[in-house]
Amino acid sequence: MKITPPTDPAHCPLCGKPNQCAMELERSSGQKQPPCWCTQADFSADLLAQIPAESKGKACVCAACAHAATPC
Repeated sequence: MKITPPTDPAHCPLCGKPNQCAMELERSSGQKQPPCWCTQADFSADLLAQIPAESKGKACVCAACAHAATPC
């Protein structure tokens, strides 16, 4: 039986690096943040399909993974 650790909302569910999510930082710190970079980003269906089911809606994809999935 595979045991998966709980999703960390401060880390990208694809690469595990910090996702720099301003919304999560505001939630965890209680300090107002500027709009998150992700509010201006487009995420492809292919990228979103890569997110593990247990992390969907719980952790943001980082800018590096979002950029890597964007065609030039």
